[in-house]
Amino acid sequence: MIVVTGAAGFIGSNLVAALNEAGHNDIVACDRLGSGGKWRNLSKRFFLDLVPPAEIFEWLGTRTDVSAIIHMGANSSTLATDGDEMIATNFRFSIRLLDWCTLLAVPLIYASSASTYGDGRQGFDDDASLTALRKLRPLNLYGWSKHIFDMVLMKRYEQGAKLPPMCVGLKLFNVFGPNEYHKGPMMSLISKNFEAVSRGDSVNLFKSYDPGYADGGQKRDFIYVRDVVDVILWFLRRSKGIGIYNVGTGTARTFVDLIGAMFDAFGQEHRITYIEMPEQLRPRYQYFTQANLARLRGLGYERSFTRLEAAVADFVRNHLAEHDHYR
Repeated sequence: MIVVTGAAGFIGSNLVAALNEAGHNDIVACDRLGSGGKWRNLSKRFFLDLVPPAEIFEWLGTRTDVSAIIHMGANSSTLATDGDEMIATNFRFSIRLLDWCTLLAVPLIYASSASTYGDGRQGFDDDASLTALRKLRPLNLYGWSKHIFDMVLMKRYEQGAKLPPMCVGLKLFNVFGPNEYHKGPMMSLISKNFEAVSRGDSVNLFKSYDPGYADGGQKRDFIYVRDVVDVILWFLRRSKGIGIYNVGTGTARTFVDLIGAMFDAFGQEHRITYIEMPEQLRPRYQYFTQANLARLRGLGYERSFTRLEAAVADFVRNHLAEHDHYR
């Protein structure tokens, strides 16, 4: 039995889809659905139970039939300001899962984030040593909540404390794709602007306030959600090992590239308007992210990642443009 937290969320629901497609129906989903239609992310999927996060530890108890926990659940808003809520949701909940998996010797795969790298001045090398992690300075509360859990894991590892047979954190870069529609302001620019492009409108991008980057020339490592899920499933098959690894394409692309690929998928000319960035965002804005994949490749992950243009075209044509755009 595989437990997936955040199962009705963006990456979690794509993971449940992939597990079903691979023949896994012994899934327990852990999430809150709310009233915003998030349930649709799971409407095509099979699972044994849907357990609210507040009840998951009672449900787990000391049961011995859980083969792995894949922990995708989190408050992923980079605009969040409630520190107590973020610590409870992203840090302490994760610690309890780590402790349970340690006690029962159950593999744990969890979502960390590239936002732990902060402004990138320390680079994007996924050196998981505590010495390296202590040098990182996340720019927002979300990134910090992920970072401090990474540090707890590696401190336990370096001190020789007992851990699950596998505990792997994945530093996810800029993930986009189907089932992100409930995320509101945290949706990718593709989802946000699909209707506008459909109408023939222009797309707004932030101006740059760094002389090293042109307007719209800010760069991110954009990765399609299907590629992220492939990495997770690959680790799931390994079943042993401790570490934290980057999950991106290894290639930074501009926002102009991203939106240009969307216009191309529609067969339209590129129409972009540059707007002012909110002042409160400017001090904590990342101008560049790019995954260093040396450690992931060194473990033996050989699969190539979907090129940005192909990923955007698939998302637009096979999901957003369809009446049923859920995976």
